Amino acid sequence: RFVTVGLNRTIHTSSDGVTWTERTSGTSKVLYEVTYGKGTFVVVGLIGLILTSSNGTTWTSRTTDTSNSFYGVNYGNNTFVAVGNSGIILTSSDGTSWDNRTSGTTQNLHDVTYGNSTFVTVGGEIGTQTILTSSDGISWTSRTSGTTNYLIGVTYANSTFVAVGYYGSIVTSSDGISWTSRTSGTINDLYGVTYKE
Repeated sequence: RFVTVGLNRTIHTSSDGVTWTERTSGTSKVLYEVTYGKGTFVVVGLIGLILTSSNGTTWTSRTTDTSNSFYGVNYGNNTFVAVGNSGIILTSSDGTSWDNRTSGTTQNLHDVTYGNSTFVTVGGEIGTQTILTSSDGISWTSRTSGTTNYLIGVTYANSTFVAVGYYGSIVTSSDGISWTSRTSGTINDLYGVTYKE
């Protein structure tokens, strides 16, 4: 099942990507990202919002001890990781109970991915950047990115992490630790990245 989220508490689902049905989220907050793992959809959003659903139709709000907004969520290594404002990182084994982790940064974290047995989250502020890595979602290490520009999106595929951001920034890494800046050919801001073989 496809699940999409967005402004005005919008959740839509589809079994084929052609016909979509609006679902009730039960919140008036903006929804930013959705992931799936362990038989559970997890949605994150504004002001500490986390919603879960087993079918994408009925959603339950989960309690967090933060009012920071979440911008990114992903699943890997049997763990959900949510990231957001002021360096907030929460983890959960089931999507229901969430634990606050120490990120080591106060910069905004905008996206998170998992690959090569490693979580990578990216973010920053105007004129600065942040890349953090973790093998378990609990302990995080800051990495040097090779750019000074705010990073917004990150993915892992084809044995490569790729992060993108402001002013056409693209940085790549095979392990999440050592990063190389690439020439994108544009100065326009880049917000997302994915891969299809």
